[in-house]
Amino acid sequence: MEYILECGGLSKSYGKTVALCNVDLKIEAGGVVGLLGPNGSGKSTLIKLAMGMLQPTTGAILVDGKAPSAATKAVTAYLPDTNFLADWMKVSQAIAYMKDFFPDFRAENAKEMFERLGIGLDQRIKSLSKGNKEKTGLILTMARCAKLYILDEPIAGVDPAARAFILYVIMRNKPVDSTILLCTHLIADIEPILTHAIFLNRGLVVLDEETAKLKAEKGKSLDELFREVFKW
Repeated sequence: MEYILECGGLSKSYGKTVALCNVDLKIEAGGVVGLLGPNGSGKSTLIKLAMGMLQPTTGAILVDGKAPSAATKAVTAYLPDTNFLADWMKVSQAIAYMKDFFPDFRAENAKEMFERLGIGLDQRIKSLSKGNKEKTGLILTMARCAKLYILDEPIAGVDPAARAFILYVIMRNKPVDSTILLCTHLIADIEPILTHAIFLNRGLVVLDEETAKLKAEKGKSLDELFREVFKW
């Protein structure tokens, strides 16, 4: 069995604040995995550890069997929760930038999605609405042919009507054998595309299971289970 992401005894602290505590995870290649939890649960910390942006306090994390490095970044497409594009760029320049940096970037896929969305290639990033900036970032990320896609809150900043399009972009561009790690607290919208769910709460893994098995055993939607686990 091939695992795209593995954590063993993974902990991360910021001074006296514990963000992740002894996390053990093995994520199989090929699915759409929801990394789910309220704000402050440790989701972003786990993502940053996977991207090599942070170092573990204790334990280890592996991406595609290797410690985070230039080699793992080459097979990982990462969408942060903030705009990563320069405002002065035109959309066409952003496409060219991605193509220069990532050999696996599929420019034609990106252009097709921009056309479908009605965003012109000559438009500058700064002229786009907040929602269209987020869609632009998602399109550019999903236009890569990566082994692992890490999407940090890809639907949080867009209106409900646009979320269906975003999920379409995600699934339309996912290579068959690739894995998507989708980090969010908006469960109901993304539940239909998830094959696996991981609940994080205060740095601890409180659920790690296939979504089909969860629904069969619990007789409840993932959103209902989420509300039960994280009720105040």
